[in-house]
Amino acid sequence: MKHVLPVVIAGLMGGSLAAAEGDIPPSASIFLEGDVEDLSQFVWEKRPIIVFADSPNDSSFSLQMEYLNARVEDLEERDVVVLTDTDPSVQSALRTKLRPRGFMMVLIGKDGGVKLRKPFPWDVREISRTIDKMPMRQREIRERRANDDS
Repeated sequence: MKHVLPVVIAGLMGGSLAAAEGDIPPSASIFLEGDVEDLSQFVWEKRPIIVFADSPNDSSFSLQMEYLNARVEDLEERDVVVLTDTDPSVQSALRTKLRPRGFMMVLIGKDGGVKLRKPFPWDVREISRTIDKMPMRQREIRERRANDDS
């Protein structure tokens, strides 16, 4: 829960995305700072997870952030970055594009397409399974195994 605090504080201060890198543990570098207008910067590089809520005090938002913080290493291994948006009054570009209603967790693939939308918190184990079934992730696993065998 203590890792969620910087994210919650950032949300309370009107920030759309997680706390500054210096405020969170190095292992939690998947939580990005700043307002992201366009996800194109992540295409072919990262798999964004966007967590929307109408308030940083939303119990589903808090639970989702706990889940994500509990298994950061699994997310890092899968090239995940986490963005949060807890202020519906701002009407961010991501909120306009993805149209959440209350809490919503969205997984975007490396190709930039929406791969998963959930109106309730999802455990990292379930998210990892979904990612691991993606063709691009399957190729990454094969390439990693080939490099390890060399």
